[in-house]
Amino acid sequence: MNRKFKWKSGEAVSLTRPSLHHEVAGRIGSLIAQGLIEPGSVLPNEASLGTELGVSRTAIREAIKVLASKGLVEVRRKTGTRVRPRAEWNMLDPDVLSWLFSGAGVPPDMNDLVEVRKAVEPAAARLAATRATTEDLAEIREAHRGMESAKGDLPSSVESDLRFHLAVLEATHNAFMRPFGALIQAALRASFRLTSSNRALYRKTLSLHRAVVDAFEARNGDQAEAAMLAILSQTSKDIATQTRRAMKNKSRAHSRKSS
Repeated sequence: MNRKFKWKSGEAVSLTRPSLHHEVAGRIGSLIAQGLIEPGSVLPNEASLGTELGVSRTAIREAIKVLASKGLVEVRRKTGTRVRPRAEWNMLDPDVLSWLFSGAGVPPDMNDLVEVRKAVEPAAARLAATRATTEDLAEIREAHRGMESAKGDLPSSVESDLRFHLAVLEATHNAFMRPFGALIQAALRASFRLTSSNRALYRKTLSLHRAVVDAFEARNGDQAEAAMLAILSQTSKDIATQTRRAMKNKSRAHSRKSS
């Protein structure tokens, strides 16, 4: 199913060396991940894409290789480059996660992402509570202090929040826990767009994170696991609340426009 794609947006896209083909892959990958190019679609040929994006065919070819390595596309000699079904994408790849959750609105996979966090992070907190070094605990405390000091500047708090959760993963000293950091980063940034304007929600999450710190101080794995699960359960509720509110506002705006 061939179709004409709109590759250029109102925002300037920086396609500069030395990672030109990665920039190109990111532009195309974002369009695919956000559903603007649907699974089953055949991409324009290298020459057409190169002209649209103002880059060489070599850059396009290398970008397609990047996308193919992440499961987003498949290249066939006679039929061209086709977008693969979502079920075949490497959803834990850091770039794919970034592309999936970089758009506006509520990402369609948001609930799935929170479910995975609920499976991973409480278990990580349990391990970290008994394995964390003095340096690990200092990093976790500092991240929480950063969250507290950002109360008056909510957008900046996401960096401290992210630092907190990544520090917990690091404190497990489990090599297979650390790669989940990319998943957590994508989830936090996406959910933050929904909840950052609500100061009451932010004050509540501060106390929940404090409970994790207290559990770590006590070296109590059970308590740390329960406290981390409480954070993620609250996150689920907050996202659901803000999503319903956004849908109501959208419905009201549509009604006013129609009348």
